[in-house]
Amino acid sequence: MSEKEERDRIREKLVPKTWNEVKSNDSWALFKIMSEFVHGYEIMAKIGPSVSLFGSARTQVDSEYYKMAEEIAYQLTQLGFGVITGGGPGIMEAANRGAQRGGGKSVGIGIRLPFETGLNKFVDHDFSINFDYFFARKVMFVKYAQGFIVLPGGLGTLDELFEALTLVQTKKTGRFPIVLVGKKYWSGLIDWLKETALTAGNISEKDFELYRLVDTPEEAVGHIKAFYDKYMVKQNF
Repeated sequence: MSEKEERDRIREKLVPKTWNEVKSNDSWALFKIMSEFVHGYEIMAKIGPSVSLFGSARTQVDSEYYKMAEEIAYQLTQLGFGVITGGGPGIMEAANRGAQRGGGKSVGIGIRLPFETGLNKFVDHDFSINFDYFFARKVMFVKYAQGFIVLPGGLGTLDELFEALTLVQTKKTGRFPIVLVGKKYWSGLIDWLKETALTAGNISEKDFELYRLVDTPEEAVGHIKAFYDKYMVKQNF
């Protein structure tokens, strides 16, 4: 987006609207939001036990994390889990690729953005969805997943990670395993949480029990398996 286009969008947002315009726009937005939830529920209710995998769309095919994501997804399918991703390139593509290779369900929950190229080719046709609203999309990631595995990523990945941690911390959802892959990558964030957020009293020591930090696909998948072997739980919906 050019500087002029960005400036025009900001100005457009600041133009005063009449009450009728606000009411009309909001009413139509509600119908669109409802349709996204209904469509998402109808498709996602069919997938069965699954794990959501997150990570950067910018990860290259020759990256160690791309290979790890593919292997993690493959191993999950061998345990009977489907794999849910954001449906894009990078880590998401790798995970869908691994799920497809393992013969498991390969779900892609995309988001319509100007710079995105659409869903990757490893998403199952029957389990592909595109959303306009990030918040509706995030509901699908959490509601229909039995766990989260988070590989290195940027702002979107951090958003999804902290969404999961917050829901479990506040008990707005049942406890499910959250795994961070890549100790070197995540160590700076963990150190900041301990040295700054914890010291300031904004989080508690118990919050560090909400996730597991690992370095290999076997550790990541093993934690998911151990969690459900312990609680003997298969589904959360």
